[in-house]
Amino acid sequence: MAEAARRVLPADQDAAVRRFHRSAMTGLEALRVTDPEFYTACVELMDVPRKHAALDARTRELIALAVNAAVTHLHEPGIRRHVRAALDHGATREEIMETFQLTAVLGIHAASTGFPLLRGLPPPPNDGVDREAIKAEFVRRRGYWDTAWEDVLQRAPAFFAAYLNFSAIPWRRGVLEPKVKELIYIAIDASATHLFTDGLKVHIDNAIGHGATPDEIVAVLEIASTIGVQTLEVGVPILQEELARRSGSA
Repeated sequence: MAEAARRVLPADQDAAVRRFHRSAMTGLEALRVTDPEFYTACVELMDVPRKHAALDARTRELIALAVNAAVTHLHEPGIRRHVRAALDHGATREEIMETFQLTAVLGIHAASTGFPLLRGLPPPPNDGVDREAIKAEFVRRRGYWDTAWEDVLQRAPAFFAAYLNFSAIPWRRGVLEPKVKELIYIAIDASATHLFTDGLKVHIDNAIGHGATPDEIVAVLEIASTIGVQTLEVGVPILQEELARRSGSA
């Protein structure tokens, strides 16, 4: 997509920021009333990655969307908030859909973590599947290989081939640049709800290979780190509701 199509006028961008803050703070309104000091600290923490100049606003919102939409988190208020903000900053439907597709690969870590633990068991039967051909196709379509895939490929070649197709579709379509795809992977692997260090190392290397700077990676890690505030966004209103219920029944 042409860069001009993503351009947002300054006035529109200011309005987008205001809308985002209203949405983000709505869930924290109960905290603002009960603990204004901690509310202010939350706002300041969330503002740091939002003001980080290493990434443009559209990319920041897509990365935050991925963290919230990851299967380990699925925080619906955050998903809605960042879909709206990404659209406000010029993201297209295709870019947001591709963000979801990239994020959906997270489930494969059940296999990449679990299959190596089967190494001491009898080897799989000779099924005639050309595993080297599948591996070569993965490298061709995904642009890298990690030894963590070896056990999955050997034990479950049909499953791995299906995963290859599943994970390669957003790479074949190429709506987002490769660097942004890898930054999304970094965000979901680094998130507190996942913390998949092996994948994080792979995707940091891949991102750097696609031109990412250390400062861009730092900005991604900052974005992923702010989901801790959602404990208060969700929890404090529930506490207030339960206290009010008890007070009313007293």
